[in-house]
Amino acid sequence: QVQLVESGGGLVQAGESLRLSCAASRFIFSIDIMGWYRQAPGKQRELVAIIRRGDSVISADSVKGRFTISRDNAKNMVYLQMNSLKPEDTAIYYCYAQARGFDYWGQGTQVTVSS
Repeated sequence: QVQLVESGGGLVQAGESLRLSCAASRFIFSIDIMGWYRQAPGKQRELVAIIRRGDSVISADSVKGRFTISRDNAKNMVYLQMNSLKPEDTAIYYCYAQARGFDYWGQGTQVTVSS
């Protein structure tokens, strides 16, 4: 079982930055995949970026060059640094973990980008 708690969302203007944090309840070095998904109003949940145990990263084309995912195994944390935010980045951002074939989700944190 893995509990995930996100923080760091908020309201910013276009072009500004935010850093999301996700605290995991267990040692993340034992978690196969951690990452971030987002869901905008009226849309399906979509991948933002994931990082595997070996630190390989997969990210959506829409955020490449702007968002950076990282993990700190010592602190059991995963981060999403979001730069050059756009109004279309507005969504609820969910922390995600996959361990031993099971998927885990956080409660989500709202990110709103005004134009």
